[in-house]
Amino acid sequence: MTSASEPPFSPQEIASEGLKLEEYQEIVRRLGRHPNKAELGMFGVMWSEHCCYKNSRPLLKQFPTTGDRILVGPGENAGVVDLGDGLRLAFKIESHNHPSAVEPFQGAATGVGGILRDIFTMGARPIAVLNSLRFGSLEDPKTQRLFIGVVAGIAHYGNSVGVPTVGGEVYFDPAYSGNPLVNVMALGLMETPEIVKSGASGIGNPVLYVGSTTGRDGMGGASFASAELSDASMDDRPAVQVGDPFLEKSLIEACLEAFKTGAVVAAQDMGAAGITCSTSEMAAKGGVGIEFDLDKVPVRELGMVPYEYLLSESQERMLFVAQKGREQELIDIFHRWGLHAVVAGTVIAEPVVRILFRGKVAAEIPATALAENTPVYKRELLTESPEYVRRAWEWTPNSLPPCTTAGIEIQGKLRTWNDILLILLDNPTIASKSWIYRQYDHQVQNNTVMLPGGGDAAVIRLRPLEPPPSPPVNAGGNKAVAATVDCNPRYVYLDPYEGAKAVVAEAARNLSCVGAEPLAVTDNLNFGSPEKPIGYWQLAEACRGLAEGCRELATPVTGGNVSLYNETLDSQGNPQPIYPTPVVGMVGLIPDLSKICGQAWQVAGDVIYLLGLSESKITLGASEYLASIHGIVAGKPPRVDFDWERRVQKVCREGIRQGWVRSAHDCAEGGLVIALAECCITGKRGADISLKLPLDDSQRLDEVLFGEGGGRILVAVAPEQQEIWESYLQENLGQNWQKLGKVGNSEIGLRVLSSDGQTLINARIEEMGDRYLKAIERRLAVYTNTQER
Repeated sequence: MTSASEPPFSPQEIASEGLKLEEYQEIVRRLGRHPNKAELGMFGVMWSEHCCYKNSRPLLKQFPTTGDRILVGPGENAGVVDLGDGLRLAFKIESHNHPSAVEPFQGAATGVGGILRDIFTMGARPIAVLNSLRFGSLEDPKTQRLFIGVVAGIAHYGNSVGVPTVGGEVYFDPAYSGNPLVNVMALGLMETPEIVKSGASGIGNPVLYVGSTTGRDGMGGASFASAELSDASMDDRPAVQVGDPFLEKSLIEACLEAFKTGAVVAAQDMGAAGITCSTSEMAAKGGVGIEFDLDKVPVRELGMVPYEYLLSESQERMLFVAQKGREQELIDIFHRWGLHAVVAGTVIAEPVVRILFRGKVAAEIPATALAENTPVYKRELLTESPEYVRRAWEWTPNSLPPCTTAGIEIQGKLRTWNDILLILLDNPTIASKSWIYRQYDHQVQNNTVMLPGGGDAAVIRLRPLEPPPSPPVNAGGNKAVAATVDCNPRYVYLDPYEGAKAVVAEAARNLSCVGAEPLAVTDNLNFGSPEKPIGYWQLAEACRGLAEGCRELATPVTGGNVSLYNETLDSQGNPQPIYPTPVVGMVGLIPDLSKICGQAWQVAGDVIYLLGLSESKITLGASEYLASIHGIVAGKPPRVDFDWERRVQKVCREGIRQGWVRSAHDCAEGGLVIALAECCITGKRGADISLKLPLDDSQRLDEVLFGEGGGRILVAVAPEQQEIWESYLQENLGQNWQKLGKVGNSEIGLRVLSSDGQTLINARIEEMGDRYLKAIERRLAVYTNTQER
């Protein structure tokens, strides 16, 4: 070991590990000496934002984390909720942003593999994957390359491992041009009687390394994920892991079989920071130590040194603490599945992580110094909104050209409302994502009830567990779970607090639209640098909004991921952050699978209603219409009224469960007319709509058609249920609903008239469908043709 008087590293070497000089000095103080190279690397990855949340931890404490259904909250590999009848659901979301930026295929693929391991490490069988993706403009060839690679990586891993990709969301905006976001959420159904935790215990118990071999891929991935991207980031390709989904499938089966023996005391995925993270976190959570011998680790490359072993993020690896004397029983299980399994360490009383290599101590660090007692930065919060926000809030609709029933004049040319509708349907953010989900196997396991594009949330059947745990549980009857991922980043950019509340509200609304009761949340906080005042203000305000939204809707947070430093250099070399993007993954319970619905119109003659009509809460500020049609990102996003959200969502769920509501779809990006068009396109049926327009100038026509907000849901009801439905609406919503019209046949298209009979929109289904269904494909065809030439 090096003496405290001889600094062995230059400032550049310290910085290369992702550490600041003051952090290095703190390491020396804690150790009473300078660290060696391996120890420096261990601190570098464990003190990264990705692992220790040093900038975000104080903000995360305000999240509600407990509830009647919460079995496991933050701090474990995944959250777990009680679905009743002995059914328990594990779920979690994680990011793989920076790896996907430099190596899109493997970055996205290993993102899927990593989140699946978080699920089955708990003792749950993965049953579904969702993804939340952000890219730059799809007109940009670089974006197209990243986009194609990411989608291919998700498809490759998910399809091969046999877990369906059932839903997600994709946004395209220049704010993400150099820094795409790849967030992956996974769900799993518990198969073991006891939930498997990660805290090591039992002095003398053996520590098993199981799964794949260790190589040099993924070196320092956690530090890489916690640094800003630059042109030099392409040199960090070794920091991107390489996954093997077929090996992971064997690992799933072997782990679940091993857990059922009762011989596993604790388990931890070797994800970010690999052996360093798994040993230190298991030791710290258990209040014990771990001695670990690198010579026992199966390797795929020769000549590796401790630094490489400890920082490798090679995929498909796990660490177990086993009951002493039962290690061979577990080893035999993994060997039957064609996987490595060796005793590589021991639980010790001294609370340190001691790493051995070639008979000597290669590293020795207090476990809590790596995994719990890590740096925390309480940064000063701006006392007022940043200038960019204040300027944006000064915008008013009065600055737009006047509009009439004929349309609106843009750059000297009259655009009809039909034109506007078709332009918005052709916007890749709004358009169908069928080009993406056609590449995913969303029906493997045969439990996917609501297919991608069919409803506002994914719906997965809950089948009986085989073999059932002891004691046997009820098969769950006819229950299902619904899941969604949501975030409108433009809302959050223009008002992080209100925008984050809207994220929670929309996620819950999407679940309610398929008949599910919202239960709990996992979140992925994607932001720029917290070291910049605006970046930290955005993060702090968004966390405040998420916390309030989750409390209001009784959806506790069970865990998640923080991904900061999402910034790239512009053409002048200045760092540009992404839009703040706090993605919410939410799960809900469907008590009776026969009582669900999708967004498509079902039967000609069904009566169409708009729930939650509230003109005062509908705005063009921050809307897709304002950004896409007028090129303006400004205004205040819609403000959420949670009392109103709860009432509207409850009415929708009850309508579905009573069998009154045959289709439901929330009004989100693009407003009312886009929601109507989507119901027409997916149902291949038209609609005759009559809109009540304001008699004065209190609301613009484009605001009525394309304004956003108000917690609104479109539903269609059978004519024979009209009387009881309207009575129910009057009792629960008062005057805040409107009968809009009727579902038509496939020939009439979408006809929107004003209350005095003037035609506002008359669009054929084929015309709308061509724009909506082929928007992404058309843009990629240009890229494909260029590549072929």
